[in-house]
Amino acid sequence: MISKWQWLLSQLTRTLWVRAALFALLAVVTALIAIPAQSIINTPLPLNIGADAVGQILNILASSMLAVTTFSLSVMVAAYSAASNNATPRATKLVQQDTTTQNVLATFIGSFLFSLVGIIALSTDVYDDDGRLILFIVTIGVIILIVVTILRWIEHLSNLGRLGETTDRVEKAALETIRQRVEHPTLGGRRLENSDEIPEDATTIFCDIIGYVRHIDVGALQQCAKYHDAEIGVLVLPGEFVHPAKPKAWFKGKFSQEAKSAIIASITLGNERSFSQDPRFGLTVLVEIASRALSPAVNDPGTAIDILNRAIRILIHWKDHKTDESEDNLLYPNVWISELNLSDLFDDIFLPIGRDGASMIEVQLQLQKTLAALADNSPETFGEDVSRHLRLMQERAEHSLTLDADKQRLKPINARLIK
Repeated sequence: MISKWQWLLSQLTRTLWVRAALFALLAVVTALIAIPAQSIINTPLPLNIGADAVGQILNILASSMLAVTTFSLSVMVAAYSAASNNATPRATKLVQQDTTTQNVLATFIGSFLFSLVGIIALSTDVYDDDGRLILFIVTIGVIILIVVTILRWIEHLSNLGRLGETTDRVEKAALETIRQRVEHPTLGGRRLENSDEIPEDATTIFCDIIGYVRHIDVGALQQCAKYHDAEIGVLVLPGEFVHPAKPKAWFKGKFSQEAKSAIIASITLGNERSFSQDPRFGLTVLVEIASRALSPAVNDPGTAIDILNRAIRILIHWKDHKTDESEDNLLYPNVWISELNLSDLFDDIFLPIGRDGASMIEVQLQLQKTLAALADNSPETFGEDVSRHLRLMQERAEHSLTLDADKQRLKPINARLIK
């Protein structure tokens, strides 16, 4: 489990401006490195490069990189708009965190600044003959880097912002968090059976901030509990919406304002949900893509069928869900946290698709096959929820499907799995 500061750092490093600033700084240092390097060289280098030769190359780089950067920024904005319109606005965040796009733009900006600083340095005659040769060699290296980056960028543009590529990103994010929860169902703490029950001798912690739970630093809560020789129960889960009247946690021990501040600081809130620690958000974004595809304006049942196939790949991991952790495997024994409910995961992904695709036999058949595949892989894990959703699907089919032949096609699997 990563700490709050590690999580904040990971969020920060995924932003474009951080990478661009680092590449810009590296570019300035690279352009000026020839100044101290030329003083170290004791013997003249065999080649003599004129200031005009290097300056012309740097002028070409500066003008071209500025144009390429402007063009790339417009392409990036168009890709964000396409991801929002074709998929869902909630998926745009993942597209914005694309490292290839960020590295490409940072390389172009860095190359522009390298050229600009080099031109200024040449104009002020800070380079001697050896320094100009070093600058020339570094410039050739920058040109090679630009060529490789442009080739990668051309390849990457063929997929950036496309529906399939955006859906892949959402599936990957949901799959990662599901695997984390399978390995640590309660984020490393003890299992809290009922989050609505608060011990009589415990102090309830409230917070004035309104928003979604984005991250829970269970390690910091463990440190707080050990320091005060207490136990802490977390009453909210990542992705949950909280308000001042909703309790966030309880504290069982000698309570102090210091402990309250530490608990509140360990539970990060924000205006938007985060894919980190929140597998339900990933499933919700996937189902938004499917619902948009099933709308009369789009009428794309194939995308909804694709989402159902992805749902199998994500939920199948729940069969390895650890129902009981030994004392030796507990990472944070003084912290109590509720675990995710499988029924909620099923409702997040299957209820909207079943509702929006109720009148489409191809969607209903695929939904039935998806549920059957989960039940066949692990009846003891998925059987109850599969049966519940098949009953709902059967009721919708009776009201929405007009042909008896279509209704008959759904009956064999229903008869086998509905309990």
